[in-house]
Amino acid sequence: MSIKNSFVILLISIVFFSCESDYKFKLNTPNKLNISKILEISLTDKNGNPIDSVQFSIDNQKIESTADFSTTLDISNYKLGRHTVSALVFYTGKTKKVTTNVYFLADVEPEVYDYKIINTYPHDKNAYTQGLEIHNGFLYESTGQNGSSSLRKVELKTGKVVQKIDLDKQYFGEGMTRFGDEIIMLTYRKGLGFVYDFETFEQEGTFKYKNSLEGWGLTNNGEKLIKSDGTERIWFLNPETKAEENFIEAYTNKRKVERLNELEYIDGKIYANIYQQNSIIIVDATTGKVDGVANLNGLKDKVEQHKTLDVLNGIAYDKSTKKLYVTGKNWDKLFEIELIKRQ
Repeated sequence: MSIKNSFVILLISIVFFSCESDYKFKLNTPNKLNISKILEISLTDKNGNPIDSVQFSIDNQKIESTADFSTTLDISNYKLGRHTVSALVFYTGKTKKVTTNVYFLADVEPEVYDYKIINTYPHDKNAYTQGLEIHNGFLYESTGQNGSSSLRKVELKTGKVVQKIDLDKQYFGEGMTRFGDEIIMLTYRKGLGFVYDFETFEQEGTFKYKNSLEGWGLTNNGEKLIKSDGTERIWFLNPETKAEENFIEAYTNKRKVERLNELEYIDGKIYANIYQQNSIIIVDATTGKVDGVANLNGLKDKVEQHKTLDVLNGIAYDKSTKKLYVTGKNWDKLFEIELIKRQ
């Protein structure tokens, strides 16, 4: 090859590379947006190079775009939390995918609730409460800590433990829920859950959760198991296979709410303790919107103060009586309370 031909080829390569590298796409979206607003999306090239077409998507669902490579989207029916917006760009016979994240926030501030104590009952102060439910007048409770984790049935009025099994000392017990004739219980960091017979507490099986980070709280809505993992995510599990199928994320109008712990499903809402805070948030079970916040900090002052005393944890709702019960880790009392919306 002659020097002249080599120079021509080199020049063409430089021009081609220069043109290719001159494309610097920018996907324009807000970082976060209230769901009452309209999401505006556009694609531009920072150097003003020509673009043939663009296909926008959100969470892999296509969105119609306009001739100027922009689009809008009504997000009022979307779940809160993180969503992935992408643009597939067609240019000079090539394609490139550009992505960004947008966080959808609630449209209004959460309602604030105060509380009134209706009744007070004894509770085992050695119980590091993780999960709490009530059925036919008895409390069902799971406790944590390696070496002292258990599943127990407790008389409501006396606090007496009438049935109990201990977990192997390698397991740190977490949340539990009754589903049909089973009790399902989580462990903390082993990625393992246990299935027990509701009447006998005999272990019937185990299951693994692979998508969520850890096992924290557990409840159900009659159709799905509902699980927290210490983040802002609330997972929905198939009750037969125990597989994690989807999730919502808890958000207010300003931010996400993390460290969700013990859960209780009540009339379409998920009531959740926040770990290391003596409060309950009320989450819409469809969207993840935090509808309410109840500060129960005053309850801790009403229990015996001792070295193992820990935070509020444990929510039980009796559907037949419409009564709400709460306790805490190593608290010597369980409270029946009424939440009152602040005016």
